Amino acid sequence: MELTRRRPTESRHVLRWEAGRSVRRAKDELAAEEPLEIQVDTQPVVVTMRTPGHDDELAAGFLLTEGLVRSRKEILKIVPYVRNESGNVLDVFLAPGVQVDFAQLKRHVFASSSCGLCGKATIESVHRHFKKLKSKLSVPVKTLLGLPEQLRGGQAAFDLTGGLHAAAIFNARGRLIVLREDVGRHNAVDKVLGFGLLNGLLPFDRHILMVSGRASFEIMQKALAARVPIVAAVSAPSSLAVQFAVESGQTLAGFVRGDRFNVYSRPERIGMG
Repeated sequence: MELTRRRPTESRHVLRWEAGRSVRRAKDELAAEEPLEIQVDTQPVVVTMRTPGHDDELAAGFLLTEGLVRSRKEILKIVPYVRNESGNVLDVFLAPGVQVDFAQLKRHVFASSSCGLCGKATIESVHRHFKKLKSKLSVPVKTLLGLPEQLRGGQAAFDLTGGLHAAAIFNARGRLIVLREDVGRHNAVDKVLGFGLLNGLLPFDRHILMVSGRASFEIMQKALAARVPIVAAVSAPSSLAVQFAVESGQTLAGFVRGDRFNVYSRPERIGMG
């Protein structure tokens, strides 16, 4: 199932201006961004803009967080679409007996991108697919505060471009399990969750999801799909992300930087005593 890995960056020549210096021509690295079409049993289901690399994980994570698959055994194989030479079309073949309601999927994808539902109705819709969390996991403050440095230390493509989001899964002791980068923060999350699915590591019910930017509703929903009890973000959460975390039994920590953070829900999972 391993796909050919492509570079997450592209080189371009730019004119660089700096105060007090002459304009000069220089080489710059850009975060690669290309469309990826995901097909299920040869039927197109979604097109997303992503950074090439780990596309099989992205596809698996997308199917997991949309509620289409729940375990590794439901995926037969993931391969490049034979009639496309760009490498930007993947076909996910499901195991015999796994059924997909394509009409429902297309409606859901459209609704999530255009915000066809709002607030409480949106949360209730997700909870019909993914049950609320019940977890007694607890992590020390020191462990939580150590995650941003590990996350930043693993962002090799960001070091080159300054233009990529990152997501990572850590265990309860703060050990890094997997880290992925992408121009889309939601894609980065799908990639780490897809890694877990394809490698038989789910559920991530004794783990922490760390993201480099803000925590949105969609990130919380994806974490719930993989049963992640604690989500930590370097930046702020949205109001709906907090509401979703409260109603889903998730712990959500934001502004995790330096020696501080805010906890918006289920603080008992972080040992602050």
